[in-house]
Amino acid sequence: MKIRSQVSMVFHLDKCIGCHTCSVACKNIWTDRPGAEYMWWNNVETKPGTGYPTQWEDQEKYKGGWEIGNPGLPMLGKKDGLRLKLQNRLEGFANLFANPYMPTMDDYYEPWTYTYGDLINAPLGDDQPTARPISRVDGKPIEIEAGPNWDDDLGGSQVYAANDPLFENLSEAERQQLFEIERMIYFYVPRMCNHCLNPACVAACPSGAMYKRGEDGIVLVNQEKCRAWRMCVSACPYKKTYFNWSTGKSEKCILCYPRLETGQAPACFHSCVGRIRYLGVLLYDADRLEQAAKAPLNELVQRQRELILDPHDPGVVAEAKACGVPDGVIDSAQKSPVYQYVKEWEMALPLHPQFRTLPMLFYVPPLLPVLSASQETGTQRLAGDMFSSLESARLPVRYLASMLAAGNEELVISAYKKMIAVRLYKRAESVGDISAEQAQAALAEAGISPEVAEAIYRMTTVTTFSERFVIPPMGREVSVEALTDVQQHKGETGFGIRRPPKRGW
Repeated sequence: MKIRSQVSMVFHLDKCIGCHTCSVACKNIWTDRPGAEYMWWNNVETKPGTGYPTQWEDQEKYKGGWEIGNPGLPMLGKKDGLRLKLQNRLEGFANLFANPYMPTMDDYYEPWTYTYGDLINAPLGDDQPTARPISRVDGKPIEIEAGPNWDDDLGGSQVYAANDPLFENLSEAERQQLFEIERMIYFYVPRMCNHCLNPACVAACPSGAMYKRGEDGIVLVNQEKCRAWRMCVSACPYKKTYFNWSTGKSEKCILCYPRLETGQAPACFHSCVGRIRYLGVLLYDADRLEQAAKAPLNELVQRQRELILDPHDPGVVAEAKACGVPDGVIDSAQKSPVYQYVKEWEMALPLHPQFRTLPMLFYVPPLLPVLSASQETGTQRLAGDMFSSLESARLPVRYLASMLAAGNEELVISAYKKMIAVRLYKRAESVGDISAEQAQAALAEAGISPEVAEAIYRMTTVTTFSERFVIPPMGREVSVEALTDVQQHKGETGFGIRRPPKRGW
């Protein structure tokens, strides 16, 4: 057992209000410069919707992530091994100068600004001066046709939501009902780099510029080694690696590691208005990465959960120390809110685990689309059929399962039952229109105790800043030298950690 530590995140989608404060905070700090205008390391999407870049979830179009086996050339003799969906080594060489799966500017958007000077310097006249939009690429006037949140708040429209790649898993009747005006629903999904345990971007990089820090698992790009092959852009199934056309280097979210190293939360976490974001460290067994990434679709989430180790277990603590994990990191792992949501309560789920990158950003599914308008009176169903809203949800559970559980609806239903049970339990306590027996029955059916319900309630609603963000000591001076005992990425398989000769991003 080789224990490593990983800084991980949880986003509570039921609390996101879609204000984009996180995106603006990140933009102001990291990507407000030439060549990075179109980059949104953090963005907030409306779902159902096509997202940013357009239809990024369609891996038949972009070929991101991993797959089992090689339909063409066998991979080192292993027909059931993991391979990049983008290419094998031979295909990678052929695609160096003409990658057919590279996102184009149309998939993102052409960044623009306005001729603000025209408003100030226009001569006196009868007409109101205007500021025309001009391209940030060539400086010429353009017609604005798309943007990073072009379909914001329009999740139920037939213009945008109808092209959502996840609709492929819904029946025709389910698709049609989502476009009925009285059933229209949407929710927000903030996205950033997942800092995956098995990052496809790292494995696809021909120059070895992409690497994963050994001490905290943050995935970075060494700017000195990057040679602008852009295979990382194609290989990342979440499309969270970008190419800077001005510097000729790839860039991505760095999880604000300069802030983390001084004990501060990342900018997007610190500025979040809805307090939906949680950050903590997880301990995981690096020896079981391949087993987890190769699991069948309906077992991917469970295998990923099994990777995460109990930081309170004396045996795990002893092994972690033997593997070089500092005491401060172990202590932080024992207080981690991410561990509670992901492992203890099993309420947070990874985004598209079918990409097999083992993402370390987890989402608590949104409750609003499930509970809204479950009765003609608008009240929530209680007593014997208290969970029937899951069957008549305005947004089918199947849709959420396709997004968060590789199609395993039971995992989403289990998380929802716990959320509904906590709501009923606290409603019985504060409002009194639900009996204590009904509340206890709801908790029993959800499989949680009153003590766990109280803990979930506190972590969701009245948690303090220090409880939401448990930042481990970075320990750069005693960082884990992972290459001594973990296989490096070779372009075909994952499960390794690269370290650059110099620190860089």
